[in-house]
Amino acid sequence: FREELANRLAEHADDAEREMDILREAHHAQVFRVLAQDLAGLQTLERISDHLSELADIIVATTLRLVWPKIRQRHCAAPKCAVIGYGKLGGKELGYSSDLDIVFLYDDDHPDAQENYTRLAQRTNTWLSSQTAAGILFETDLRLRPNGDAGLLANSVASFRDYELQHAWVWEHQALTRARFVAGDAAVGERFEAIRQEILTQRRDLGKLREEVLAMRQRMLDNHASNSETEFDLKQDPGGIIDVEFIVQYLILAHAHAHPALTKNLGNIALLGMAAELGLIPADLAEPVRNAYREYRRMQHAARLNEGKSRVERAAVLRRIEAVRQLWRQVFEA
Repeated sequence: FREELANRLAEHADDAEREMDILREAHHAQVFRVLAQDLAGLQTLERISDHLSELADIIVATTLRLVWPKIRQRHCAAPKCAVIGYGKLGGKELGYSSDLDIVFLYDDDHPDAQENYTRLAQRTNTWLSSQTAAGILFETDLRLRPNGDAGLLANSVASFRDYELQHAWVWEHQALTRARFVAGDAAVGERFEAIRQEILTQRRDLGKLREEVLAMRQRMLDNHASNSETEFDLKQDPGGIIDVEFIVQYLILAHAHAHPALTKNLGNIALLGMAAELGLIPADLAEPVRNAYREYRRMQHAARLNEGKSRVERAAVLRRIEAVRQLWRQVFEA
């Protein structure tokens, strides 16, 4: 796919409008191929997400490569800049029509670096999220950068490290558990990963950590839970996807100082298994939750394909909900 895309783009070099359309056409065609295999039952959920995540990586990397030469005042031949993926992209758990949570980091002390990498971030974001005659590539979200909407679009790795060590909230460290280098300068990606490891393996006060995680979860419930007795929101409701994600994120922040392997970007299903093997959670509680998470995501995929909301009959998933709530109580109330 990468080679075919590069060959098609080479035929229309310097025609930005056509390049944007080619990216969209190639991406849509490849997603359709993945979807066909999915509907035929030829791939597991994890493999489908791996394919979709790698496809997004290729598109972001290609976009970055196409956009940089179009920055008129660029100060170097190749940008010393990296795109960091968070959320579903970072965790390699992309589904159909998932947003891309991305952050731009650079390691470059040239006087024009900040201005040029900000332009690169702006233009890359535009290329990814604009609607053209060929459609759209991805909805994007850049709010996980330091200081959120009020922060710079592109940050130096030094300022990023300082922010994460000195100013970040616990929920921002939770987000860091599902973050990885996606595209751009590999050396910058390595610096990011070193910072990520440094942050995640800090020893934390478990009582305070638990309090912060539970407070954030309650705020999300207050804003997004369905509060329905008959319907169940797969993502937002207690016993759903976010509860599983919060369990895993808490376990990483609480225990990665003693078990650095927890910081590996393996996805929630594998990390739950690892936590059980390490004795951090009971294996007999972990396995039903792994199955519940896998089933929730399968149902979420199906709902998005049908352009429906991620809500199902509560009665149909009661056993899954209770499995998640049981592990939740074990982790946060024991």
